[in-house]
Amino acid sequence: MKKKKPDFSKPKPVKPAEGEVSEEKKEEVKEGSSQQFYSDKIYFNLPLIVIAGRPNVGKSSLFNALTHTKRAITDPTPGVTRDPVEGTCFIAGKPVHLVDTGGYKLTRDYMSRESEMDDLVVEKTIEMVRKADKILLLLDATEITAEDEELIVQMRPYWDKIIGAVNKTEGGKNEDLAFNYMKYGFKDLVFISATHGDNLPALSQALIEGIDFSRVTEGSEEDIPLRIAILGKPNTGKSTLSNALTHTQASIVSDYAGTTRDVVEGSFRYNGKDIQILDTAGIRRKKKVSENVEYYSVNRAIKTLDECDIMFLMMDAKDGLTEQDKKITSLAYERGRGIIFILNKWDTVEDGSHKAFKQVEEYIHNMFGHMKWAPIVAISAKNEDGIKNLMDTALRLYEQLNRKIDTAAINLALKDWLFKYPPPATKAIHFKVRYITQVSSNPVKFLIFATRPDNVPESYVTYLKNRVREDLGFDQIPIQIEMKASRQKWQDRPEVNG
Repeated sequence: MKKKKPDFSKPKPVKPAEGEVSEEKKEEVKEGSSQQFYSDKIYFNLPLIVIAGRPNVGKSSLFNALTHTKRAITDPTPGVTRDPVEGTCFIAGKPVHLVDTGGYKLTRDYMSRESEMDDLVVEKTIEMVRKADKILLLLDATEITAEDEELIVQMRPYWDKIIGAVNKTEGGKNEDLAFNYMKYGFKDLVFISATHGDNLPALSQALIEGIDFSRVTEGSEEDIPLRIAILGKPNTGKSTLSNALTHTQASIVSDYAGTTRDVVEGSFRYNGKDIQILDTAGIRRKKKVSENVEYYSVNRAIKTLDECDIMFLMMDAKDGLTEQDKKITSLAYERGRGIIFILNKWDTVEDGSHKAFKQVEEYIHNMFGHMKWAPIVAISAKNEDGIKNLMDTALRLYEQLNRKIDTAAINLALKDWLFKYPPPATKAIHFKVRYITQVSSNPVKFLIFATRPDNVPESYVTYLKNRVREDLGFDQIPIQIEMKASRQKWQDRPEVNG
């Protein structure tokens, strides 16, 4: 591909300051996280495009630019991305599966724990490259390193599907240095700037050129997968569970705290249902979040609650609940997500009897008095014990989250509830409950119309909520009930009578 003339008209953004996370960067997290990463549509048999390169060449910045999100963590610290970050996006108008891999690192201190991590990252990168339909080999215009040369050697068997791109050439800068990469046998190189957007349209065209899209099919609404986010503090076994469910090694597993940084995607099928797992970074207390990178990791983990249907809250069976677990659960509850408490490493508990489990269950329910409906499941992710029970429970919750009750049926039930426990009637407290309707599913929300909604005691709202939960089949998920003013009965409304 011929190198296009760079666009000199594009303004250069101010480089963010290093060190502590500024208010501007915090706002950036909010804005980026609110953008939708996935298409509204579901596609099958998508081509796989993998971004590879050494650390700090701008792979995550390019991933974010191509997906129009700020999903992958970008930071000046080399080696921020460890696990592959992936998802569906459109490139040059075509749906593809794009993967941002960890940096290929050659120079390692073989006595350090980080070295062990580097080896795992390299292994994962090569594994993704083997499966790719196209490989975007990203290089840095400012210097050619030993890692670049070693990675180019590793890529030789896949040279026919390589697209070479040299980053950090905004406004024509460093182009004379970038041409030095031609000596490694590239037929063409695309000179780009991931941060400034230079030449990204040309790169996009090069990426889809020659790819066969004939097998790509579009799914229906029924094909939308159940999305499960695994959250919890570090080293509770989140990545081990994710790998056990997907029967892959998508997430790097290590007893090194903070191994997972980005949200790692995994997919599998269970009992006829497609399921996506979001393996998140371990969430520590604020005072222990010392790194800029970790700040972003924690934010990405928490934002998965906006994207998932069900949260698996992972706990070490020996450690029990922490303050962070309570805060995470509160966030999931507010969003109306299905919640399953997971006691992992149950095989390491000395007394793993049914009686011991019941004691732990009672303790958790006491900690969350308003959430006694939330299931608690004991597993061993390492041994894959309890996985079937966990997934059966998840499917049960998903069915409840998506259950819709006809307005006529629910008002027949309401009539019975009001008869069994009539609203209190005093001079100070006087109201009439008119009707109820379900306004949404997943999250499940109901509106109750009453003559004086402000007069309805919280105890009576709780009574109605419990009746909805137990009598209508929402007994294991959070439900929201809002009171609204109305003097009309349901059957007297114009839309009911035609």
